[in-house]
This record gives sequence, C-alpha cells and structure tokens, in this order.
Amino acid sequence: MTPPGDLPVQRFARHYTVAEATALLPDVVRWLDEMRWMRQEVARLGERLAELRHELGEQGGTRANEWTRSMVRLETVIHEFRSRGIVVEDLDRGLVGFPSIMAGREVLLSWEEGDEAITYWKEAALGNLGREKMD
Repeated sequence: MTPPGDLPVQRFARHYTVAEATALLPDVVRWLDEMRWMRQEVARLGERLAELRHELGEQGGTRANEWTRSMVRLETVIHEFRSRGIVVEDLDRGLVGFPSIMAGREVLLSWEEGDEAITYWKEAALGNLGREKMD
C-alpha cells in the first residue's frame, strides 16, 4: 500500500491520453504488420542459413548478410514501440498497451487490431491479462 501523500511507483516514463494513443494507431498498425512480416522473414532466412551451414559449412555470404539486414530492420521496428513506451502484448493478435494514468493509477489503454477505438484498459501490473471496458 502506498503511504498517504506518496505517489505510487510508475513503470513507464511516458503516459498517453486516449486521444494521443488513438492518433498513433495508423502507425501502430503499420509497425505491427512490419514486425510480423520481418519475424517470418528472419525465420525463413535463419532456416535457409542453417541448411547451408549444415550442407556446405558456410558461415557467411549473401544469406548471412540478408539475415543480418532483416534482424536490423526488425530491431528498428521494435524500437518504434520501445521509444514510445508502447507495450506489444501479443504480436499475433495485434494487442498493444499505451501507458496512461486513470484515477491516479498507472494503467495500459488496451487496443487490439480490429477494435474500432480504444475502449479498454487494464492494470499496468506485470502478468495482468484481463481487459476492462472504459466507462
């Protein structure tokens, strides 16, 4: 319990209003799509690279360079979320959380691809998977 007069410890440096988070949704959708595509590309190239190493003992070359470029591109997209404090909770579902303050508590405004608007929130505590509808 937080002592009277003390503010609770906050996990996130940046907090969003619903309007601010909503304004970022077109970018979030683009970043999620790119992350999914890059995840598949990295896996595909990694499998091919493993085959080549097994067959030929190859440790470098074009495939390794492609894999490295793909990893860098994936990290660049991940940085878009991290630098803004946006939490990717489930990449496959497109579930993200925007840190916010509601009634003096740190929460995540919860949005999932397909939602028309940000209408859910959840406690920011680690491991909390439930979403609640905003009033």
